Amino acid sequence: MAAADSPSAALRRDLCSRGIRLAGKMRADVVDLLDAYVEQQGLDASASVAAVEGVPLAAVERWDEQTGTQRLLENLAAYRAFRALLAQMLEEQREQLGEADAGLGRALAAVLLQVSAFAYHLEELLRLESRGIPGAEEDGPPPPPRLSLFEQKLRGLGVLRELAQWAVRSVRDLRQLAKPGPATGAAPGLAESP
Repeated sequence: MAAADSPSAALRRDLCSRGIRLAGKMRADVVDLLDAYVEQQGLDASASVAAVEGVPLAAVERWDEQTGTQRLLENLAAYRAFRALLAQMLEEQREQLGEADAGLGRALAAVLLQVSAFAYHLEELLRLESRGIPGAEEDGPPPPPRLSLFEQKLRGLGVLRELAQWAVRSVRDLRQLAKPGPATGAAPGLAESP
């Protein structure tokens, strides 16, 4: 039986396929949440937000040279950070508005659950690859210093925008990982070069 037809390769493709669907749904929900968040917070959708401390950036240099394991580990670290950041946003939202806008709180909570589920899915893929799972101590950045209400709003905008970008990157990463070929430890694309 060829390596690409092995049960673990089929399982990896299946997990990647499910992960792609999860990330696609998450991105759609984050975009909807972003629209609601901008409206509720009274922000301009085109507002420029500087890099937010603790928010992992989806952009990466030499993406095509990363191994499958590197992709999974970076994704896992990012979604763990987003889990902590979204939990903090949800807490701040409840403090600011109480039950005044339960819809936004429910949408934030739903995205938080999706991020947690996706992080678990990435852990399953790493287990399949026989890679160690980084410990929970890497579960996001330490809480930032207390910010003004406006700074919290801008940070939230930055978090949601970058989460939407990560969902796109995750789909690309999982598609790359699902491709039959060399083991995920090898840099995809390099073995295919002439």
